[in-house]
Amino acid sequence: MIERYTRPEMGAVWTDENRYRKWLDVELAVCEAWARLGKVPPGALREIRSKAGFSVKRIDAIEKVVKHDMIAFLTSVAEKVGPSSRYVHVGLTSYDVVDTALSLLIRESLQKLLGPLGELRRLLKKQALKHKKTVCMGRTHGIHAEPVTFGFKLLVWYEEIGRHIARFERAVETISVGRISGSVGTYIHLDPRVERIALRKLRLAPAKVSTQVLQRDRHAEVLSTLALLASTIEKIAVEIRHLQRTEVLEVEEPFTKGQKGSSSMPHKKNPVRCERVSGLARLVRANAQVGLENVALWHERDISHSSAERVVFPDSFILTDFLLAEALDIIGHWVVHPDRMKANIGATRGLIFSQGVLLALTRRGMSREEAYRIVQRNSLKAWEEGLDFRKLVAVDPDIARRLDPADVDACFSLAPYLDKIDFIFERVFRR
Repeated sequence: MIERYTRPEMGAVWTDENRYRKWLDVELAVCEAWARLGKVPPGALREIRSKAGFSVKRIDAIEKVVKHDMIAFLTSVAEKVGPSSRYVHVGLTSYDVVDTALSLLIRESLQKLLGPLGELRRLLKKQALKHKKTVCMGRTHGIHAEPVTFGFKLLVWYEEIGRHIARFERAVETISVGRISGSVGTYIHLDPRVERIALRKLRLAPAKVSTQVLQRDRHAEVLSTLALLASTIEKIAVEIRHLQRTEVLEVEEPFTKGQKGSSSMPHKKNPVRCERVSGLARLVRANAQVGLENVALWHERDISHSSAERVVFPDSFILTDFLLAEALDIIGHWVVHPDRMKANIGATRGLIFSQGVLLALTRRGMSREEAYRIVQRNSLKAWEEGLDFRKLVAVDPDIARRLDPADVDACFSLAPYLDKIDFIFERVFRR
């Protein structure tokens, strides 16, 4: 199903064709390094450069017999190159090529996500500024707490996406390493200069030390970075789902022309896209757990990580790309209902101003304990009997002895809840 929604650019990164292309890039870089050191004749290098290639179908056919994908790949390349292929893969072990190429694939994928991430952050900024003073209910534990603004909610998301961008940039740096150091990482059949020269061509840094593989904490960091982003996108989706509930109806995800919400109930407009986001984010997080499990390998290397990585990296990147695309479209085309936000502020008949009354009483000399008792008494009465909290406060003799009618009016004003919004926005955008 995801293939219908995924941008083709991300899917193309993780095709067999592109994976083998990266393998060939590594092999050619190593051949050129050996040539610079005088170990590959110039004529042979020219022949390798001009003829090197592969056939995915041929590799698949060979692998069915040899049961080893690198050997199948090298055989396919040798068939293209001819006699000079004896200079290909000299001194290397499979994972000199596989791990270095995997770093190239992961880096390419991370960089493709940085663009949409920046776009999402810019969209959130635009929406936050648009709704900077759109007052709505703040909720804690799902219960009305005190008023905030819808722009304030979006500002929180904007800042969080900024942290994800920084994490992605760090992940690019973390994974931009390769290794060309032989069977157990000790260069026994290699000149370390080959690694330096080849990796410079590939724009990768050499791992300062490695076994037969790059250490998998790097890969776990990448998968965790994807999982964190997926979790934030789900957080946004969950908030939209809550705000779209019939009883709330402050925000709705896009409902396009011709769309139908239910096979049996024509009136339904369900937040199905946000629900889909929640489900798929779980898969990205589960894949991050696989990355953590892959850190502990036997001795200088076992193969337990390899099969899992062939699943979790393509899946995680394609899923994250899809989640980002969904977030951009949903936020870019959602329907916001400021009138419903305003109506919901009044749903509890003034109870949300209880802290204002409490603090007003303490400012007039009442102890906090006594003020809390009096305000809570009126709050519970309003809650349980469906009464107007403001009217109860106005006629309570204990409160009247401390607050005059103007003081009470001030306690129930929305204006103070907007006082610091400009300060918060300026602090976020100041840099």
